[in-house]
Amino acid sequence: MIYYKTEEEIQVLREGAEILGKAHGEVAKLIREGISTKELDKRAEEFILDNHGKPSFKGYNGFEASLCISVNSVVVHGIPSKYELKSGDIVSVDCGVFFKGYHTDSAYTHPVGEVSAGIKKLLATTKESLYLGIEKATAGNRLGDVCSAIQSHIENQKFSVVRELVGHGIGKSLHEAPEVPNYGKRGSGIKLQEGLVIAIEPMVNLGTKSIVQENDGWTIRTKDNFPSAHFEHTIVVRKEQAEILTTFKYIDKEEI
Repeated sequence: MIYYKTEEEIQVLREGAEILGKAHGEVAKLIREGISTKELDKRAEEFILDNHGKPSFKGYNGFEASLCISVNSVVVHGIPSKYELKSGDIVSVDCGVFFKGYHTDSAYTHPVGEVSAGIKKLLATTKESLYLGIEKATAGNRLGDVCSAIQSHIENQKFSVVRELVGHGIGKSLHEAPEVPNYGKRGSGIKLQEGLVIAIEPMVNLGTKSIVQENDGWTIRTKDNFPSAHFEHTIVVRKEQAEILTTFKYIDKEEI
């Protein structure tokens, strides 16, 4: 069942998304060599709670943290730990906020210190593919148009798309219908309608698309141990142009 959102619901989602964007900005301020991923998690949780939200991920199916923090070859669902970031690392920060009964979700992959040209290209391509997918999220298009736009851009740049992990509808539940893969065929899938709220989240590997799950039951890593990048926005399907609810502007301010 797909739940289309009313304008009143979308307004609540906008408010939650603003808290989420600012939480990402708070984490971005701290990202540097020597900081532990657990410290980043602590700051995000404090900020969200101080702003009358709740971390969507904490307690979700037993997940113990407020952020999923995935370093280097970890694709998603990395558990914050005592690991200290090093120059050359990349770190994906995935965060969800529950506010006034609704979830929003976004992710951003940060470089730490100096990273290689190949890694820079991986990050840029993944981020670009997110926006190319969002461009297709207009009423009357098909879901496959979104998925195909993401896949084409990634594969044209010789990177690979993770198949087993997908974006999703979002609202009263963190994960709602429909699933939003990062690969697919133009013109296929459901017809997009105004009021559909989805989280689009390309997960892109430098090497093979194959992934493995670690013994902790959460951490997903690339099979070849090559780096992976992840960017995500929560958006609303509109007639002319999708509305992006979440924002990277508070991160961009820190990265200038």
